[in-house]
Amino acid sequence: MITTKDLSLVIPVYNEEDNLAALAAEIRAALDPTGLDYEVLFIDDGSRDSSFACLQELAAADPRVVAIRFRRNYGQTAAFAAGFDQARGRVVVTLDADRQNDPTDIPALLAELDKGYDVVNGWRQNRQDDLIRRFPSRVANWLIARTSGVRLRDRGCSLRAFRHEVVEDMNLYGELHRFIPELVNFAGFTMSEVPVNHRARVAGQSKYGLSRTFRVILDLFTIHFLRKYGDRPMQLFGRWGIILFALGALVGGYLTALKLWAGVSGGLAGFNAMRIGDRPLLLLAVLLVIIGVQFVVMGLIAELVTRTYYETQGLRVYRVREVVRQESSADGADLAD
Repeated sequence: MITTKDLSLVIPVYNEEDNLAALAAEIRAALDPTGLDYEVLFIDDGSRDSSFACLQELAAADPRVVAIRFRRNYGQTAAFAAGFDQARGRVVVTLDADRQNDPTDIPALLAELDKGYDVVNGWRQNRQDDLIRRFPSRVANWLIARTSGVRLRDRGCSLRAFRHEVVEDMNLYGELHRFIPELVNFAGFTMSEVPVNHRARVAGQSKYGLSRTFRVILDLFTIHFLRKYGDRPMQLFGRWGIILFALGALVGGYLTALKLWAGVSGGLAGFNAMRIGDRPLLLLAVLLVIIGVQFVVMGLIAELVTRTYYETQGLRVYRVREVVRQESSADGADLAD
């Protein structure tokens, strides 16, 4: 999408009919004095109330408002992805539709972005949610930070500012919106974090709960795998395959040595008396060898899938930030001729 505006706001909406008109008014009050040329993209994620009817009224009254409606509920990740695809601003800001994010914080995010960062994350310094929402969020924040190495005070805040090239580079699917800081870090973009105001919900119902913590844990395995082994899966599967195969071979060698030693020390009678066929260690050795081989085979298959994906899609495994090149005199002479 060609950037033709200064700023695009991307706001997922799901059953927020009582908040939309007030949120639109707050956005106008916060951004109109700045003189920015902006647009507001509301993505209705299959709401079952009259949210889209409200968005239609807002779009009819203000040409800067864009209403996008899904055919069904796809989730917040899909809503962000659709907004990023439609955004025309040089800067893209995301926020929730429940009015807990304060639009007056947007200029502060833009000012931090002007310092040279690619992404600025909001930090809800005085969070107004109850314990049912804060506790799972803290657990998830700690787990993700420990696993990914990306240290943020608040990775769950939806209020963020991105340069347009960042959202163009970002491929969101599943529930990856929870791991946007990790995706940004993995891609090599720079990030900052600023304190933002957080308000208590005044209308509508929260869509978050304790059950999301378990889904975050499952998604965390995916992110960790993609971050470290997404383009070289053999290094994970092959490593463990070799380790398991080696352990199985060692156990099998140990049992074979016992059998042979019994033959050396006790002759044929001792060799026949040493029974290893019914020992659990033999079953363990066979199991480890089989699993080790399976891991190596899975690694080879994963490598073939990865190679096919990158080559057919024409994707690169690197991202260039800038190129500095001084033209040679010969090139200059050719240009002059």
